[in-house]
This record gives sequence, structure tokens and C-alpha cells, in this order.
Amino acid sequence: MPENRQVTVLLIDDNAIQAATRQTILKRAGYFVIPALNPMRALEQFRENDFPAEISLVITDHVMPGMNGSQFVRELRLLKPNIPVLVISGMEEAEEEYHDLNVLFRLKPLLPDNLLASVHRLASQKLLDPITAAKSL
Repeated sequence: MPENRQVTVLLIDDNAIQAATRQTILKRAGYFVIPALNPMRALEQFRENDFPAEISLVITDHVMPGMNGSQFVRELRLLKPNIPVLVISGMEEAEEEYHDLNVLFRLKPLLPDNLLASVHRLASQKLLDPITAAKSL
């Protein structure tokens, strides 16, 4: 899919092995992936515009040290209200914490095909119709 080359994914996961696995899957599909192991550092980078490319969408874990995924998304929404976010968690009950945060929530284990389908859906929404994405907030 050629449009994937335009898509830069910020991948936040404190589990380096899971992050590396997801990064490999996304890179093989043609996405440009920027890994981050720390949500607080990622927010700092957003504030300082300190990324090598514009972030098209964010994938975050839920359980992380220092700040969980829903706290991260709440902070991120203040900086980037319309950026698409995919949350991946092993805790089904965590989905309630994302109510009204306009995220796509998926449970672990997330198979590669499901990961790619979710990312493609968010990327297509962002690339093809940012107005619809903004209205869905």
C-alpha cells in the first residue's frame, strides 16, 4: 500500500520485546515507526516537536510505569486533539477509561493482521478525511 509511506506511527510500549515485535510488523507493511518506551518522554517530544517526522497516529499500551495509557491520551489530546490513537491492552476493563477520548481500543493478544487492519483503518481515516476524524471527537 503506497500510502503507508506517508504514515508515521509513534509506538509507545514499555515492554521492549512487544514494542520491537510490533515495530517489525508495521515496518514490513511500509509504515515509518518511531518507538518510545516512556509515555512521559513521548509527551515531552510532542511539546517540543522533537520527532524526525510528523506523527500520523499513535499506538500505546495501557499499563506503563509512571503514566498509564489513558492518562497519556488525555495529555496528548490537549496537544494533538485529532491525532488517531490505537490503545492495546490486556485488560478488558481498561476500555472504560478511554470513554470520550476518541481511541480505537484493542485487546491483547493482537495478531499481526488485526494490528495492521487497525492501523490501516486509523491511517485511512487520518489521510483521507481529517474533517470526519475531527468531528468524531
